[in-house]
Amino acid sequence: MNLVIKHAMKKITLLLSLLITVLGFAQVNWMTLEQAVNAQKTTPKKIMIDFYADWCAPCKIMEKNTYNHPVIAKYLNENYYPVKFNAEGKESIELFGRTFNNVGFKEGKTKNSLHELTKYMNVNAIPSIVFLDEKSNPITILQGALTAKELEPYIPFIANDEYKKIDTREKWENYQKKFKSNIKD
Repeated sequence: MNLVIKHAMKKITLLLSLLITVLGFAQVNWMTLEQAVNAQKTTPKKIMIDFYADWCAPCKIMEKNTYNHPVIAKYLNENYYPVKFNAEGKESIELFGRTFNNVGFKEGKTKNSLHELTKYMNVNAIPSIVFLDEKSNPITILQGALTAKELEPYIPFIANDEYKKIDTREKWENYQKKFKSNIKD
């Protein structure tokens, strides 16, 4: 009897551990750019586009550690339409009254040419994040890999239109000093 109870307790402990792990894992609800632009028509929100490439190691680190951080994932899901876009992908996209392609895409290549939309958004380094306003107009671009703690001050700054009040480096530095992080080191 004790052996049966012990075995059952091990299973319950394992299931609880698994449940805690799954519930503690935050995930961004990624959309396509077309879905985000269409969603803006009914519920206006800013769009955050993560430009990545399959071969990009820093992109994978950002996916795992930055975007999956609970504070970042929750904020993005609540305040943005988050979009993942393969900067070298082959898909054709109808947007802004035109079609964007990657005419230089070659199947099986590790690195490909940049997609026309990537170029249109002035992205020339991967990873990059582009923020669009509620009418899909570009606000700014952040280039390079960012940790959750590095990205965190930017997302409310842009979501809450604080960027419209900043016109000097001094004001930006002041914003950063006053920013209270919700991410524990």
